[in-house]
Amino acid sequence: MIQTVEAVVDAAGRVQLLGEVHIEGSRRALVTVLEEPAVMPGEAALLAEAALAVDWSRPEEDAAWSHLQPGK
Repeated sequence: MIQTVEAVVDAAGRVQLLGEVHIEGSRRALVTVLEEPAVMPGEAALLAEAALAVDWSRPEEDAAWSHLQPGK
């Protein structure tokens, strides 16, 4: 299965993946360097926070994570 994940390439050419890749063994990969500057790592998560808050605020989520909040 082909997967696409965002990454940042620094000035030394090091590639830092900003997402997870699930593979078995070594695989070939293509890297496309875009003209736009890199964004801060985690920015996608911050941009998605409002949309995810709908799911995070559900009673089922509160129940699932309640064991981590003993004071509540």
